[in-house]
Amino acid sequence: QVQLVESGGGTVQAGGSLRLSCTASGSEFSFIRYAVAWFRQAPGKEREFVAAISQRTGSSPVANSVKGRFTIAKDSAKNTLILQMSSLKPADTAVYYCATARGIIMSQLRSHAGYDYWGQGTQVTVSS
Repeated sequence: QVQLVESGGGTVQAGGSLRLSCTASGSEFSFIRYAVAWFRQAPGKEREFVAAISQRTGSSPVANSVKGRFTIAKDSAKNTLILQMSSLKPADTAVYYCATARGIIMSQLRSHAGYDYWGQGTQVTVSS
């Protein structure tokens, strides 16, 4: 079993920045074995992929909608996943979730269906 706890959400004006964190716990969790990702879901919309880190290659694909503004990173010593968000837009308003699963192949990284464990979500609101 793996548990994920997000933090760092809040309200910010357009153009501002926020940093989200997701700490993983569970005896078997390791960034070497588990892929990790951020997804988000706005009211009335489907959950969408934001960014991920592959456990196989270390590559970190990012959604086109946030490319150049969001950065995903990991702190292996603390089992913590980070999403640094800058130049925020009102369209970025959503609940942000971190997720993880063991053994995801590259082609499945962007699909929420491939992830087994999810955090509770943290609200990000960007005002215009």
